[in-house]
Amino acid sequence: MNTFERRALVVSPTAAAQAAAAELADTFDWVRAEDDPDVIVALGGDGFMLQTLHTMLERRRPMVPVFGMNLGTVGFLMNEWRRHDLGGRIARAKPFVVTPLSMTATGIDGRVHQRPAINEVSLLRETRQTANLEITVNDRVVMPELACDGVLVATPAGSTAYNLSAQGPILPLGSGMIALTPISPFRPRRWRGAILPDKARVSIKVLDAAKRPVSTVADQFEVRDVASVDICMDRARELTLLFDPEYALDDRITMEQFIA
Repeated sequence: MNTFERRALVVSPTAAAQAAAAELADTFDWVRAEDDPDVIVALGGDGFMLQTLHTMLERRRPMVPVFGMNLGTVGFLMNEWRRHDLGGRIARAKPFVVTPLSMTATGIDGRVHQRPAINEVSLLRETRQTANLEITVNDRVVMPELACDGVLVATPAGSTAYNLSAQGPILPLGSGMIALTPISPFRPRRWRGAILPDKARVSIKVLDAAKRPVSTVADQFEVRDVASVDICMDRARELTLLFDPEYALDDRITMEQFIA
């Protein structure tokens, strides 16, 4: 069992999460998330969980495990909200390591932006003009021109999010794969994407970027008017999520394949 002496509580600003935090106020002697806790308890939805994880990456504290409880809508990255026996639940929780993507986006103005992405990196057309993209994998051009609304690269943890909505594959945790999924491809129309080893380096060049502008989004961070985007896994910044054994993330991802 896990023993966590220093526990921090981070809370979404929504009314439901704030009310739950009030119920937990006297449960432990909470410390601040900035004060080197052994575990972080996050109250909110999936968006708040992503925000919490990105804050940890920015503060270079990715090794602190996070136990989330859902006070949002979907809560795929969260456990069920229950006040009872929270200490025991955290102690019995099953850890899952999530490896983020690293995005390096170069704008048409030459500026370079680097951001992590826990779910996916997506490229999207900015106007009514389709995006024309050249895709390179491990320095080899695999698609000289993809005309589409966009394309995305998703991690296993993010494969059930935007990637699934774009008809991409669900990737089990530990599969060692990433998904490369087109968004409304026009040419070649029948291309449905690719499953790549997670050691692959994906580079996407925007063709005719001035006429057909494209933005890129790493989870919630957007860069507009990009010329190229380079994407790879960042194993130096792995994150740990904690789940109730009966609510484990790997099983939930697997079962998503059987939901009609």
